Amino acid sequence: MNEAQPLIAVVEDEEHLAQGLLFNLQAEGYRTHHEADGDAALAWLLNPTERIAAVVLDCMLPGTDGFEIVRALRKAQRYTPVLMLTARSRPEDVLEGLEAGADDYLPKPFDLSILLVRIKSLLRRTSWQRAQTASDATPEPPQPKDEYAFNHRTIRFDHLELVAPNRTTHLTVMEADLLRYLTEREGQIVSRKEILDQVWRVHEDTDTRAIDNFIVRLRRYIEDDPSSPQHLITVRGVGYRFLANP
Repeated sequence: MNEAQPLIAVVEDEEHLAQGLLFNLQAEGYRTHHEADGDAALAWLLNPTERIAAVVLDCMLPGTDGFEIVRALRKAQRYTPVLMLTARSRPEDVLEGLEAGADDYLPKPFDLSILLVRIKSLLRRTSWQRAQTASDATPEPPQPKDEYAFNHRTIRFDHLELVAPNRTTHLTVMEADLLRYLTEREGQIVSRKEILDQVWRVHEDTDTRAIDNFIVRLRRYIEDDPSSPQHLITVRGVGYRFLANP
């Protein structure tokens, strides 16, 4: 198979499911690599022999679970797109996966065509980022950018990053999507239920307070003092409000 074709890593311990995923991904023209054990998967993902285009990652694995794998990858500054597979009966898995740094999720059982579309979407975003980075290095007339600026910070949605005076923070797709949703509604109260339904597509009954840890992480990105937020404000009992100019 052509090595120029994207490499998709499948981390899944259910053999029949893994083999079905591998077969269909290969039929779509992707190269694949399979790991069934969390410890072995993490070791391989941290030291791959070639660039990985995306990871399809089950949340429940023998050894290191999927959540810890994502956390370890992000801590090591590995930002390969991760699509997590979660149990349909556990919407809290979705929230934990997003909080850990996953880019997207799919509940089991899932439609294969939906999984393939989600993977293509993640790869498309990655290719856009590379194209934008290449164009930034080329001396051409400036083009409008997909950005939002406030308080000496700039969210670059096209690059999935937040640029602050002393650092640049890589954003996951879900982090960028939530920040976009909030900034587009600047000054408005956005409920937790609205975030779950409109941004993360979690439609089942869930303890919406579970997203607070995710908000805490976003505050570390955008606030001068995360313990006393001025931009991402909690509206007690309801949700959150974003203020560009408090």
